[in-house]
Amino acid sequence: MTDSHPIRVIFVEDEEDVRVGGMQALELEGFAVEGFASVEQARDHISFGVPAVVVCDVKLPGMSGVAWLSEIRAIDNDVPVIFVTGHGDIAMAVQATREGAYDFIEKPCSSEHLVSVVRRASEKRRLSLEVSTLREQLEGRRGIQATLIGHSAQMERVRRNVRALADAPADVVIYGETGTGKDLVARSLHDHSPRRHGNFVPLNCGGLPEALVESELFGHEVGAFTGATRRRLGKFEHANGGTLFLDEIDSMPIAVQIKFLRALQERSIERVGSNEQIAVDCRVIAASKDDLKLLSEQKKFRADLYYRLGVAFIELPPLRERREDIPLLFEHLVLQAATRYGRSAPILDNSQFSALMAHSWPGNVRELRNVADRFVLGLLSDDFGLPMSRVEASNSLPEQLEQFERAVISDELRRQHGDVSATAKALSVPKQTLYDKLRRLHITSDKFRTDE
Repeated sequence: MTDSHPIRVIFVEDEEDVRVGGMQALELEGFAVEGFASVEQARDHISFGVPAVVVCDVKLPGMSGVAWLSEIRAIDNDVPVIFVTGHGDIAMAVQATREGAYDFIEKPCSSEHLVSVVRRASEKRRLSLEVSTLREQLEGRRGIQATLIGHSAQMERVRRNVRALADAPADVVIYGETGTGKDLVARSLHDHSPRRHGNFVPLNCGGLPEALVESELFGHEVGAFTGATRRRLGKFEHANGGTLFLDEIDSMPIAVQIKFLRALQERSIERVGSNEQIAVDCRVIAASKDDLKLLSEQKKFRADLYYRLGVAFIELPPLRERREDIPLLFEHLVLQAATRYGRSAPILDNSQFSALMAHSWPGNVRELRNVADRFVLGLLSDDFGLPMSRVEASNSLPEQLEQFERAVISDELRRQHGDVSATAKALSVPKQTLYDKLRRLHITSDKFRTDE
């Protein structure tokens, strides 16, 4: 991650020589430092969300550093406070760390140690601010944008197709690898359609024994088969006035496909064991990980059913082809997991970010959700232990570099709200060079200017 939140150091020390020496050591390492001789002089520089780290002596004229800690934590609990203490005040500094101080440094200390502690604290503060920014963006999303998350061109296209088809009465086929979120797209189509007040009825065709598929779809009458002791409404009938979502429709038995085709054409069904026609008004959304047209050519799926269903299509990209969406999507999943498990949301560090961006995600968003859950539960190693898959290993080095470059630039553009100049500065590249990269990588900065 790039330094989109430059962190300054608020250095509070009443001994001028110590204060000047510490400030110089930090400034030589590139930190912006503000020095003060007392808490009273420095306290106005602390506010909620301030991009700063505090380095403060324990004992000061007027308010002590320890007393100021409580005040700082009341304003913003995430501001790191590092205490500098003499040998006789170590016990006091240790107690302060138990009460929320980031760390303490004993006098006299080397410049290298001071810089190291401040650098770690600055990284922690920067990451916490980035998490807050992402949370604000996620909480500010509404409608389709809140469900189908991502800034990539592929996800923009998916959302555009969902908007275009939501109000249309046409049946839809959703294509996508396992774990890409086909069910979320189907739900979005329903929720933003005139049928949203009706039932959304999902059925996984691949998760049912063949003998039960027909009954699940069309229902059955008493005595229709052994064990049918009462009438049952099928999914088709339950979806009347709403939406029927058939996942893995490619696994539907051929014999059932024939009856399903007739139901689609006539918009009426017969329960198993009955001759009565029941009119049904529902929209059908089907999903498949395989090309139904190809399957029909191979005689594995009825061609007439394919052409009846194949009015409108939405194709979901695999996660490896939209890596720029990973940071925002992962943060969204982490926040969901933290709420679900009653835990605080941990902060992603640079090595973990690199691991997320380098992995090829064969399980797509479902796999990413699993990692987010385990991250919140504290069950992962520092770098997540994600292996490089064969898919990613087969990519050429230029392809992998381009994918990573596109993700980093898009992520920074998002943080800078589409400001190319600010993005170029944050990434430490000339503005013209960034413009060249945007053209080469087909990235449009305008789409990052405001949240939809």
